[in-house]
Amino acid sequence: MLMSGRLPAPREILPHRPPFLFVDRVVELEPGQRVVAEWTPPRDAEWFEGHFPGNPMVPGVLLIEAMAQAGAVAVLADPVNRDRLPLFGGIDRARFRRPVRPGEKVTLEVTVTSLRGRAGRGRAVARADGNVVAEAGLLFFLTSPVSRER
Repeated sequence: MLMSGRLPAPREILPHRPPFLFVDRVVELEPGQRVVAEWTPPRDAEWFEGHFPGNPMVPGVLLIEAMAQAGAVAVLADPVNRDRLPLFGGIDRARFRRPVRPGEKVTLEVTVTSLRGRAGRGRAVARADGNVVAEAGLLFFLTSPVSRER
């Protein structure tokens, strides 16, 4: 069921915090099923200095992490999973179509394709300017309930 009304801020759901929080805003949310979120890599991020001097682009591993964090929003928005911690179990068929530049808005869409017990899978697509920049299958595990310091 698509959530209507006020959508949660990523900080309200995810355990991640800056500088390792890569979801700025939730656009659409079907708890436990699907999410559309946004991330704009900050122009002043330190990793742009070294990746690559004179030709900065978002490292592919950070795009994968951003997609995984968006997927975690969908999974953790389901009250059954609210206090769990999703951890990577694997990445399938990751593809990078074009570089993402500093300050470019990335739309992250993740569909949870299966979730049985503590293990799940999702399909993630990242777009910039309407074009696919990366996609991957995500495997994850949910750990026992955790306490969260804010």
